[in-house]
Amino acid sequence: MFRKSILPIFLSLSVLLGACSTPAASPTAAPTAEPTPKPLILTDGLGREVKLAAPAQRIVSLAPSNTEIVFALGAGDKLVGRDDFSDYPAEALKVPSIGSLYPNVNAEVIVALKPDLVLAAGITNPDDVTALADLGLAVYTTRFAVGFDDIYADILAVGQLTGRGDEAEALVADMQARLQAVTAKTANVADKPKVFYEIDATDPARPYTAGPGTFVDQLLAMAGAANVGNVSAEAYFQISVEELVAQDPAMIILGSYTYGGQTPEMVKARSGWDKIAAVKNDAVYTFDDNLVSRPGPRIVEGLETLAMLIHPELFK
Repeated sequence: MFRKSILPIFLSLSVLLGACSTPAASPTAAPTAEPTPKPLILTDGLGREVKLAAPAQRIVSLAPSNTEIVFALGAGDKLVGRDDFSDYPAEALKVPSIGSLYPNVNAEVIVALKPDLVLAAGITNPDDVTALADLGLAVYTTRFAVGFDDIYADILAVGQLTGRGDEAEALVADMQARLQAVTAKTANVADKPKVFYEIDATDPARPYTAGPGTFVDQLLAMAGAANVGNVSAEAYFQISVEELVAQDPAMIILGSYTYGGQTPEMVKARSGWDKIAAVKNDAVYTFDDNLVSRPGPRIVEGLETLAMLIHPELFK
């Protein structure tokens, strides 16, 4: 009798106590400290140590090749200034120009843009680099590129400086694969036609061309051609019409079209040029010199274009 009467009371009391009790508090996790970003320290093409506290957010480019690298890495929105010749891609033209770099850069204009990184290049006057650095600006100079490895190294460096390291590695890998695809086709060609690459025809009787060791020379060799410019030991020189007639190139490529407006019709009208095989056989072609004169991502496109022009049978 006692057990039957007390059981409902006990159960009710248990429920009431359970409802009123406070659950044990879970331990509070200690706040995690944000890791302090490590500064970026790189040695540039002039052997200078350049230090950034963090990836650059405001960049001024002093060379078209650097501008193209920045855009190719997806960091074009970080550009706040560019040189007059930086015209690719089209979006680059929307970036304010700092004016001409010659005879010297306009340091006042650059400082006013408040960059946290200035990208100079191998063609930049070292005195300008020193002057900008003395103003407290971080100036990184890319290499005076003499081969593809220099271009790859510059792309990887700019990737680090802009926080686009993964993109830089992917871009370099793509360039290497495309280069290999071309040279795999041209490596064993038996017919390597003589090619004259014209850089500047301000004096049509003595146009400028590229000699041994230049990018033009390397690209022509990779494309399966023999560079007429190898008759000289100089990197860039003027060649006479007489020498051209003696060399008798099978093909003439007009890099002079880009900034000099030279055309096949103009070449045919030059005195004495009608004796050259390329002119006789209508094998004179215009070419975008920017593809071979700017040591940036499009250098591989230059190789591909030359190879398809010289050996179209390999790329059908």
